[in-house]
Amino acid sequence: MLVFADGTVLGTIGGGETESRVITHAMDAIQTGKSSLHSYTLADPHRGDPGICGGTLEIFVEPIMPEPTVIVIGAGHVGKAVAHLASWVGFRVVVCDDRGEFANPEQAPGGDDYLVVAMEEIPTNFTIHSQTYIVITTRNAEIDVKGLPALLATEAAYIGVIGSRRRWKLTQDKLVEAGIDLAALARVVSPMGLELNAESPEEIALSIMAEIVMLRMGGQGGRMGDRGEA
Repeated sequence: MLVFADGTVLGTIGGGETESRVITHAMDAIQTGKSSLHSYTLADPHRGDPGICGGTLEIFVEPIMPEPTVIVIGAGHVGKAVAHLASWVGFRVVVCDDRGEFANPEQAPGGDDYLVVAMEEIPTNFTIHSQTYIVITTRNAEIDVKGLPALLATEAAYIGVIGSRRRWKLTQDKLVEAGIDLAALARVVSPMGLELNAESPEEIALSIMAEIVMLRMGGQGGRMGDRGEA
């Protein structure tokens, strides 16, 4: 049985209360991206069982998730490094820049798609889904102010903006002045990445991608050696 994000189904596992519960589990799996195994005893509804026909039943629920994708917006030195590293660790990579001389395979190798559009036009040119990680490495805050509202309206799993805390504060203030709610802006990570004291574009890219992999896999970001003995 296939269960879609809107709750509709294709096929059946027999109907009844069991199927109703499994649909709920499937909807949860779509949100979390995690598989699960559920066991049911079909004996006594008064005890919480979903049926009385006898026997036991096991249901495996597995989400079919979109391909994990990194969208790099701004294909300068850091954006180029992020695109290369994201491709190397297995993400689909989309390189976007409003300048054609930057958004191309020669300037930023490793991309699966290249978009020569303004940031605010990305959602109308590419489907952003729950497994999309947006890395904004643009050349100035004005581009971010103009483009971020469209990205905040998507279901992207991550929206990170490069730069100092001061740059993000200025960007955030301008967005609030433009009517963007602070709760929506709380989705933005800035500065982005793990604290590595990174300096070079490649080191900064490593910091950014380490954070994205950590969030996607449910890691903590600490040093493995600090965990002590198992």
